[in-house]
Amino acid sequence: MTTDTSDPTPVSNETIRTQLAHRTIRAFTDEPVSEDIITTLLEVARHSATTAFQQQFTIIRITDPDLRAEIGAVSTQPHVKSTAGELFIFVLDLHRNAQIREQAGADLAPLSRMNAYVHAHDDTLIAAQNMVVAAESLGLGTVYLGSINADPRRMIRALGLPKYTYPIVGLIVGHAAQTPQCKPRLPLSVTTGVNAYPELVDPAAQLEDYDREVQEYYGTRDTNTRVDSFTHIIANNLGKGVAEQSPMLEVMHEQGLALQ
Repeated sequence: MTTDTSDPTPVSNETIRTQLAHRTIRAFTDEPVSEDIITTLLEVARHSATTAFQQQFTIIRITDPDLRAEIGAVSTQPHVKSTAGELFIFVLDLHRNAQIREQAGADLAPLSRMNAYVHAHDDTLIAAQNMVVAAESLGLGTVYLGSINADPRRMIRALGLPKYTYPIVGLIVGHAAQTPQCKPRLPLSVTTGVNAYPELVDPAAQLEDYDREVQEYYGTRDTNTRVDSFTHIIANNLGKGVAEQSPMLEVMHEQGLALQ
């Protein structure tokens, strides 16, 4: 995957340039990712920041073609159904610490609090993002798979996940077979506040320039061109995806999570 060599930030280095050049890859070559790289990526994720040293996540590497096909059926995304690239599932994991507490005779009730869920969710996503940064620094492409939550019960069954766990996100890492343009992001003035929340007074007016930038991106990108804008996407599409309507909270409760 190629990266833009320009420096849009006041300070830059190779790491920052790689991060700013992030783009979603949905097509991968059949070239395998070496075992050395896979081990390195897993080690990077393992060494991620963690809330109160509780290390509440587990990564499941998917190598079984039948299991990958099942996950692809849940996701419905063609790049998941494909066998190209390495597929990892990042699992929020309070089960391991529940086992430790149970063996020590400690109360398990804290594990069912929303507080514990949020902390474990943070741990899981930080680990996933660290793997993404490491993978892209090695010239690999990545794609997050929130679509695994289109049917969380089916995912839990497929992976044999125990109580106090939940599949947060999938991630494919591989050699990119495409080089899509970088998708423009909201401006700093909208996403960053100093000592206070940066409330939008008139969203349509304040995002007008950004909408034009997004329209240009969709109109000129290499594939799947269309006429669209950020505010139109949010107003018309948010909440309509299958993974945005699945009974996630209900399933979390079934797993003993976020009960209070």
